[in-house]
Amino acid sequence: MIENAANTMTINGMAVPIEGERNILEVARKAGIEIPTFCYHSELSIYGACRLCLVEIEGRGIQASCSVPPESGFVVKTHTEEIREMRRVALELMLADHDQNCTLCPRNTNCKLQTLTRQFGVENVRFKRRFQPKPVDRSSLSLVRDPNKCILCGDCVRACEEIQSIGAIGFSGRGANSCVVPPFNKNLADVECVNCGLCSQVCPVGALTPRDDVDQVWHEINNPEKFVVVQIAPAIRVAIGEIFGGEPGSVEMGRVAAALRLIGFDQVYDTSFAADMTVLEEAHEFIERKKKGEHLPQFTSCCPAWVKFAEQFYPDLLPNLSSCRSPMQMFSPVIKKVLSETNVAEWKNVVSVAIMPCTAKKYECKQEKFYKDNIPDTDYVLTTQELGRMIKAAGVNFNNLQPQSLDMPFGFKSGAGVLFGATGGVTEAVLRCAVEELKGVKLDSVEFQEVRGMKDTRIAEFNVDGMKLKLAVVFGLGAARKICDWIRSGDCDLDLIEIMACPGGCVGGAGQPVCYSWETRTKRADGLYCSDKMLQLHKSQDNHLLLETYKKYLDGGIGGHTAHELLHTQYRTKRRISGLIMPVLDDAGTSPRLHVSVCVGTSCFIRGSQTLLKQIVEYVESRNLVNLVQVEATFCFEQCDKGPTVSVGEQVVTAATFDKIANAITAELDAVVV
Repeated sequence: MIENAANTMTINGMAVPIEGERNILEVARKAGIEIPTFCYHSELSIYGACRLCLVEIEGRGIQASCSVPPESGFVVKTHTEEIREMRRVALELMLADHDQNCTLCPRNTNCKLQTLTRQFGVENVRFKRRFQPKPVDRSSLSLVRDPNKCILCGDCVRACEEIQSIGAIGFSGRGANSCVVPPFNKNLADVECVNCGLCSQVCPVGALTPRDDVDQVWHEINNPEKFVVVQIAPAIRVAIGEIFGGEPGSVEMGRVAAALRLIGFDQVYDTSFAADMTVLEEAHEFIERKKKGEHLPQFTSCCPAWVKFAEQFYPDLLPNLSSCRSPMQMFSPVIKKVLSETNVAEWKNVVSVAIMPCTAKKYECKQEKFYKDNIPDTDYVLTTQELGRMIKAAGVNFNNLQPQSLDMPFGFKSGAGVLFGATGGVTEAVLRCAVEELKGVKLDSVEFQEVRGMKDTRIAEFNVDGMKLKLAVVFGLGAARKICDWIRSGDCDLDLIEIMACPGGCVGGAGQPVCYSWETRTKRADGLYCSDKMLQLHKSQDNHLLLETYKKYLDGGIGGHTAHELLHTQYRTKRRISGLIMPVLDDAGTSPRLHVSVCVGTSCFIRGSQTLLKQIVEYVESRNLVNLVQVEATFCFEQCDKGPTVSVGEQVVTAATFDKIANAITAELDAVVV
């Protein structure tokens, strides 16, 4: 019996209490009534574009349930004959302008459009087919954008803007010409996309999907000259089971190891081993910074989407990033070094494959700084989704496998390394190491509950023998932007900040099995915490096999010369928009002898590039050089910390002033005349 009947509404004849829900849709779902929708996500703004969530409200007629706040006394019907027919019509209209080749779609059997079409019995499309094939964008190392499958729900647009604060994709055109594209109709690889893949995670169809590299890995496995090793990220073990009907959070590391051996991998390892390594290096770095008071707060650097975000939008904060590579990028050069030095296989013949929950890892492993002799440290990254397909393609009955152990020593780990898969896990792992070192005594209690949870920004303070430590745990790049702006303001007193791009951390990565609920992410994180409790060791510094690896193969130990060579990296400013040039002063019909390009990106803009651009235009016009000099605005020379930056012909001038550029223009034109 409902205690407060005055604050209830009736849905399909059932009284349902109103308890702070934003709309009728949320009230219905609470009551176990699923109203179909494409464009509604609890984390995103209400959009009301797909018109599938229609309901009939007594006295008000048919309304979109996602955009109507619940009111006491509402009488709602969710599936009248009229509403069901309207939903069928909406689905048929989408299909009329859709690539219907479902069997070849990466989201086949896991597509909302396909599911709803089947549920509502759509067998024929009564409308004239408008579908015209468009080019598929495969430029990104992480994602594939197929506009032929887009249904214009806007989920990707809002997720990129509202959660990640980037806006790397948006609406263009009007009416029947509407489409979702990156800025200036460029490819994803040429805009400020950070490869986080959140757009693919919220996309209900196959318009945005993780890039598939499975065929390349099969080729390496079947090459007898190659020794193929694989590392498994912490978050994989608590999500892979979902692909085979298991519960989120169930730990399936043993079956994963067995499946990978049946597929043909030569050695199976745990990325958590390298996560322990990351903890030792990062805690050492943090303690040194804290004692010296330099480059604080220190940012974690495990998430490649966050790192690219910082390189694009906050180049002035790059000295604050930990120089540590991510665990994946630490693991690969170490394993190749060990296997080559122990004569198991030559460096060039070792193929390192990483199973990751993340699409940005595909981008990370292909950066030039992670290559040695033109060979990448990590050769391929596969997502959890790709691993699931690979297991099925090999004919492996996953649920019937007997669990197997990992290969040693790189399959051994502490619970701290496993925690990397959940938001707050990196921070907690570092605390378990740093606090013990600062105190100089062994910790009896290793759990730091203060940094756990599913709130996008959490701040915790600790007092370690009189030393105050103030830490922040952040997920979502929109929340990261707020923290970065706080640091820029000069009022920030934080010491360490963990940032992950994906909601909930790696357990919510875009490469994981598709999920739309926080409950699933929370269960995955809980699975990692349970795994930590079941292990005998809970601190990275207690991983004796890791310490032996340092002794044998990493001269100088933690923070030493070899460690810096293999385990650390550097950062640089990244351009946000590639190849975009906007003529500002151009004498049409002539072929100018000299191009002058002024960066008007954010960092250069705040250093006066807009004023400088105006001065250059006025100078060229006043000297009657319009037929000789074309002045252009562009976005980035990747030297944001040295702006304003201007190119005069082939010469790039940093910290540019009007006098420098005027002299450079004169010198270039004189050289042409001579």
